[in-house]
Amino acid sequence: MAIRLDLDHLDPLHDAVLTWYDAERRDLPWRSPGTSPWQVLVSEVMLQQTPVARVLEPYARWIERWPTPAALAAEPAGEAVRAWGRLGYPRRALRLHACAVALTEVYDGVLPEDVDELRALPGIGEYTAAAVAVFAYGRRHAVLDTNVRRVLSRLVDGEPYPPSTLTVAERRRARALLPDAPARSARWSIGLMEIGALVCRAQTPRCDACPVRTWCRWEGAGRPAYDGPPRRGQSYAGTDRQCRGRLLAVLRSSAAAVPGAVLRGAWDDDTQRERALDSLLDDGLVVITADGKYALPA
Repeated sequence: MAIRLDLDHLDPLHDAVLTWYDAERRDLPWRSPGTSPWQVLVSEVMLQQTPVARVLEPYARWIERWPTPAALAAEPAGEAVRAWGRLGYPRRALRLHACAVALTEVYDGVLPEDVDELRALPGIGEYTAAAVAVFAYGRRHAVLDTNVRRVLSRLVDGEPYPPSTLTVAERRRARALLPDAPARSARWSIGLMEIGALVCRAQTPRCDACPVRTWCRWEGAGRPAYDGPPRRGQSYAGTDRQCRGRLLAVLRSSAAAVPGAVLRGAWDDDTQRERALDSLLDDGLVVITADGKYALPA
C-alpha cells in the first residue's frame, strides 16, 4: 500500500523529488547557468515529440548561429527550415522564426515572463508558455508534458497512463501539487519531468529507483496493466511524413531552387509525392519561384 497523498502536507513528497533531482539530473546545455530565455524556448520547441539525444547537436548549432531572436529574425525563414535538418515536424522551425520576428519587433528581443503574453506569440502553446515561464524565469506554473502527465497519473490516480488529451482535472491536480515558493515550484516541475524521462518511463518503468514510490498509488496497487482504449504508436516508414522529409531534404541540400523533376526523383509514388508537396506548400515550408521551381521560403 502506498502512503496516502495529503495535499495539506506535501513537503516530504516535494523534498523527495528535489533531492533526487539534485543528485540524478542530466547535464543538458539548456540547463547550464547563464542560459537565456530565448535558448530555453529553442530547446523546448526542439524537444517537442523529439528525444533529447536527437536535439543536442542541432540545438548547439542553432544557438551558435542564432544566439538571440534578432539574429534569427534577420535571416529568411527558409534558413530556419534548412537548419532544422532532420529533427522532424519542420513547421516548428517556421514558428520559431515567426516568434523571433515578433520578439524583435514587439519586445525588443526579450521574451516576456507572463504566460498570457508568451501564449500570444506565434507558435507558443499552453505547454511551451508554461515551460518558458518556469524554466527561464522561475515562475510558479504547472508544466504538463507527456512525462509529467504520466508520473502524476501513476502517482495520484493509480493509472499507468494519462488520458489521451490533457484534461481540466489534470491541470487542477498539477496546480494543487505545486510547492508554494516559486523557486521550489520550478525545481519540482523539472524534477517531475526528469523522473518521467529517466525512471517512470512509459514501457519500462524503473520503480525500484523511483523517489516517489512511497506515495505512488500505481505501485501500491501492484502496477495494474493498462485496460483503456488501444494506444497506437506513431509509424513513419512509407508515410506522408517521410515523403515530406525526403522532399525537404532535397531542398535543404540545394543552395538554389530546384525543378520539379528533381523532386520527382526523391519519391516513387507520384500521388503521395504530389500530396506531400501540396501540404508543404500549404504549410509555407516550400514556395514556388517565379520560374516554376521549388525552394525553401525566403
